[in-house]
Amino acid sequence: MMAIHSPLRSYQAMLFIPLPFVVALLLLILFVTVLRRDEEAQPNRPFLALILLAVLQSVLSGLRWGYGVQAVGVIMPVTAAMVPPLAYAGVSRLVRTSRRPLPTRIALHAVPAAVILLLMVFRRDAIDLALVFVFVGYALAILLLMRPGADALRLAPFEGAVPAYRAIIFAAAALCLSASVDIFVFFDFTWAHGEHALTLISISNLAVLVILGIAAAAASRSRAPAETMEAALKSETTEDKETIAAVDALMEAKKLYRDANLNLDRLARKAGIPARQISTAINRAMDKNVSQYVNDYRIGEACRLLAATQKSVTEVMFEVGFQTKSNFNREFRRVTDMTPLAWRERKGGSGVSSASS
Repeated sequence: MMAIHSPLRSYQAMLFIPLPFVVALLLLILFVTVLRRDEEAQPNRPFLALILLAVLQSVLSGLRWGYGVQAVGVIMPVTAAMVPPLAYAGVSRLVRTSRRPLPTRIALHAVPAAVILLLMVFRRDAIDLALVFVFVGYALAILLLMRPGADALRLAPFEGAVPAYRAIIFAAAALCLSASVDIFVFFDFTWAHGEHALTLISISNLAVLVILGIAAAAASRSRAPAETMEAALKSETTEDKETIAAVDALMEAKKLYRDANLNLDRLARKAGIPARQISTAINRAMDKNVSQYVNDYRIGEACRLLAATQKSVTEVMFEVGFQTKSNFNREFRRVTDMTPLAWRERKGGSGVSSASS
């Protein structure tokens, strides 16, 4: 997507010429799916824009490298420079609310595209190097945002932690992959006159586009990721015990875990305790992240409902705060080492036959 160069001396047939357009169509379908899925919730607009930009880049890539339409070469470096800022903006929306006004944020993220536009006028030979810095820089910035782990995603609901985390990491890796391709192609043009450039661009650009599109779609679910346990290595403090006791009391009294959209910020506001303090206390004292802590409450009530009621597994899942069976089953296995149906059968709960849904 991102390697932009002068025309090759002789055009080779692109690998499976229609492929970029097929990829664009699939990404467009993905965009519509995400839009419909999130229509009842506030959408992550940067991620949606990233998917659309991936569609555009795929089409432009097919036109240029597949059919020799050189005019699109004027557009591709600029649109390529817009990809990392959109990925970063999407992740940052899950991490925090920026204190900068919206026009300021837009202006800051427009800088890379503006720089590339200027280089196209004055120093075209520096475009590839500039794109490498843009992609690597934003990839590192995303990883820096994610350094605290799941609890960094203060504005994201707790459910679906692992998929969202992997999506964000894959997005950062895709940015680095694109930068690596730019470097390789630069040296290929320098030393081998672009002998291997077309094949590499054909494959890698589409791979990067697909990874970014899928990652944006997954992360746009606004789910928090699993986190590292660095804080858990430190000793528990009295303040940690008091913090957890306060949050436990709130959970038991208000049953906040039933809220499918519960996130760290909302939990912190309800408890009247800083989000970072809650996160650190649970990490240190319980050797788990806040997402797992909340899901433990959800699974605990799910176990009670499965054993004591005739409600189906699906009804129980929704009642305790989960939204998808995959997340519910995964967390249920983590806590109990068995499936919901197996739990119900072992505990001799009533209405086992009604739990098949």
